[in-house]
Amino acid sequence: MRKTIIMLLLALCAMFTAAAQSDNLEVLKDWKTGRPLSYGGKQRGGQILVPSAYAQRNPAFRGVWVATVENIDFPTHNSGADFERDYLEVVNTLQKLNFNAIIFQVRPNNDAFYPSKLNPWSRWMTGKEGVAPGGFDPLIFMINEAHRRGLEFHAWLNPYRVTNSTPLRKDAYLATLAPDNFARKRPDLVLEIPLENKKYQLILNPGEPEVIAFVVATVKEILDRYPVDAIHFDDYFYPYSGTGEQDAATFKKYRNGIVSIDNWRRNNVDRLIFSLRKTIDAHNAKNGTRVQLGISPFGIWANQKNNPMGSLTDGSQSFYRQHADTRQWIKRNWIDYIIPQLYWPFGRDVAPYAALADWWAAQVRGTDVNLYIGLAAYQMGGASEMWQNPDELAAQMRYNSARKNIRGEAIFSYRNIAKPANEVQRSGVRKIIEKYWRNKVSAPAPQNRR
Repeated sequence: MRKTIIMLLLALCAMFTAAAQSDNLEVLKDWKTGRPLSYGGKQRGGQILVPSAYAQRNPAFRGVWVATVENIDFPTHNSGADFERDYLEVVNTLQKLNFNAIIFQVRPNNDAFYPSKLNPWSRWMTGKEGVAPGGFDPLIFMINEAHRRGLEFHAWLNPYRVTNSTPLRKDAYLATLAPDNFARKRPDLVLEIPLENKKYQLILNPGEPEVIAFVVATVKEILDRYPVDAIHFDDYFYPYSGTGEQDAATFKKYRNGIVSIDNWRRNNVDRLIFSLRKTIDAHNAKNGTRVQLGISPFGIWANQKNNPMGSLTDGSQSFYRQHADTRQWIKRNWIDYIIPQLYWPFGRDVAPYAALADWWAAQVRGTDVNLYIGLAAYQMGGASEMWQNPDELAAQMRYNSARKNIRGEAIFSYRNIAKPANEVQRSGVRKIIEKYWRNKVSAPAPQNRR
């Protein structure tokens, strides 16, 4: 009897696979071994069915991050003419490759790529914090040139980061900043987070009301002066390394009846996002604009084993580590779009791409939030054996194209598109651009009726 049941199950699986393939779906297999990949990694089995062809949509988001921190994608400049030359190369390339949005980092380290009354000129702009780039406004130039080429301009800000890592203690590092840097002026509002190897991370304290007000004021300054299409925040809220007891005194001061410090931290970030929502809504109502608020969080909100609402994953969790309750922001329509950073391949056991993409698609269902997926071009051809498959990103995009709640992608980052670092990256990117994005499409409009 048992043998008969097993034979019937195998026959049903074979029929299902054949039917899937006849509908232009194919079982995704490991590119080296030929074995079917598991849908939910070690958390749950099941086959992954991927369309054999990419289904182009219009509209669809086609964005790319241009990271300025540590000059990842954009160098320092000594003159406005040099800046303009290099930026035009970026937007000309994106126009040629049929992108429709540029996500440019304008506030990488509590600083600015524009003349600001609140934040000093970025060190990643001219090589030294507080030094202006030759008497012109880079941001208005960038926005105008992007718009001329049919590109949306999303102003990418980091909310709290002062520095990712430094061997200096807080007071010594703050002394190296420009005199008008908010962190230098208000060292009492800066947290010093110990890291490994006797280094430290410095961030503005998310639990301080003055910090929330300052970040909101920074966004309002941009909204009041520049025709950006979106305000974009990345995944750096509370530190990946953990906060420890560094904000214990702040918790005691501002807990307002909240028992758990973790819940209090999440509430602090919630307050920031909600304040930004209200600020952008007021701006749009006053000016008749549709500026969007977008978030690009770490790809795992929570693991199902730790939270019943979580995904089939077993990795770091932004709900618990960065205290970013992005799921709540979606459900309450506090944001216009979300771009989870799904920087893992289909075969990654603890963070399987298919299960994660479907989890995020389920979260936006019935909301006004557009879902785009963040893809990791920078991983291709790197040290990991799992990223040696030149078809990985293309397969992820085919998978996305079969899900109506996934409305596009953003790629990290620009240099991996413009100047691929290896042959795997080169061939993988070429397939996306030349085969899947041969025609121009428009970016989705915000769904929120504000």
